[in-house]
Amino acid sequence: MKSDLPVDAAALESFGKKCNSLRKEIAKIVVGQDAVIEQLLLAILAKGHALLVGVPGLAKTLMVSTLSRVLHLGFKRIQFTPDLMPSDITGTEVIQDDPVTRLRAFKFLPGPIFSNLVLADEINRTPPKTQAALLEAMQERKVTIGGVDHKLPSPFFVLATQNPIEQEGTYPLPEAQLDRFLFLIKVGYPTDMEEDEIMRRSSLDMPELQTVLDGGEIEELQRMVRQILVSDSVLEYARKITRASRPGTEEAASFAGKWIQWGAGPRASTSLILSGKARAALHGRAHVTPQDIETVAYPVLRHRILPSFTAQADGIGPDDITRKILDEVKAKLPQNQSA
Repeated sequence: MKSDLPVDAAALESFGKKCNSLRKEIAKIVVGQDAVIEQLLLAILAKGHALLVGVPGLAKTLMVSTLSRVLHLGFKRIQFTPDLMPSDITGTEVIQDDPVTRLRAFKFLPGPIFSNLVLADEINRTPPKTQAALLEAMQERKVTIGGVDHKLPSPFFVLATQNPIEQEGTYPLPEAQLDRFLFLIKVGYPTDMEEDEIMRRSSLDMPELQTVLDGGEIEELQRMVRQILVSDSVLEYARKITRASRPGTEEAASFAGKWIQWGAGPRASTSLILSGKARAALHGRAHVTPQDIETVAYPVLRHRILPSFTAQADGIGPDDITRKILDEVKAKLPQNQSA
C-alpha cells in the first residue's frame, strides 16, 4: 500500500481548494450534515461506494442529487421497488430491423446503471435478485448481457439509501453484499440551529450551483489519493483493528467472543487504508496518521461487524464495538505509535 511517488505540497493545496469549493456549493442546498458530506467525498476519492442509512426526511436523496449537480458527471436515480427487475437496472437486448439490410439483430439498450453517479434509492425495497444485479455491477464495474461484457463509464459510483425503521415489505441486504460498500454512513437528525435554518430556507427558491469537478479531475484526485504515504506502523494499526474484530482468533479483542458474532474480513483492512489516504489528502497531509484510521473505522466497520445476540440484548451496536476495539488496540500500542 506504499507509494514511491509522494504528493507534493502544491498538488495537495490544489486538492484541498477543489474539495473546499465542492463543500461550499453543497452547503448552498444542504444545511449541516458536515460529517456525512465528508464521508461521501471520502468514498468518491477512495473510488468506493457508500450506503446512507437514516430515517425519512433527513435529506439523504437531496445530498446525493446536490452532489451530482456540482460534479460534471452523468447522474441517474433508480427508485427501488418490489417489482423492479434486474434488466430495469442493467439494460436489455431487443430485436431491431437493420434499415439497410432488413435483417434482424439484437441491440443492447443500456439501463440507468450506465452513468457516472447512480443513486439507488431505498435499495432494501427490491428483491435479492435485483439487488445482486446492482452489486455485481458495483464490484466488476461492468454488465454482462447475452454473454457480452459492457463496461460501465469511469468514474463510477453507487450511492444507495436505506430506511432503518420501516422493515415491512423490505429485503435487507445480506452481510456479504453489504461488504461491497466502502462506507455505511449514518445520517442523523439536524441540530436545533440547523433545523431553524432548514425551515427558513423552505420557502426560498433553490440557488444556482456551480460545477466544480468533472470526471477527468475526479480520476486525477483518485490517483493522487493513492500516492499518499502509509507507514508500516499505521498499516499495522489498521491490521490490528480489523483482526481484533474476529472472535475465536488469537488477535481477537477480549470481549469479541461475547459481543461479536462475525467480524470484519480483509476488505475492511484495505478499506481502512484507502479511506485513510483519502482523509489525509482531504486535510492537506501527504501521509496517513492513526487519527485518520480511527475516524474512518466507524463507517468502514459499521456494516462489517455483526453484533451477537447478547450485544443486541444489551443495546450494544457496531459503533460501540468499534469504539471498544479502538480503545483496546491503542492501549497495546507503543506510546509514540498511538499518538
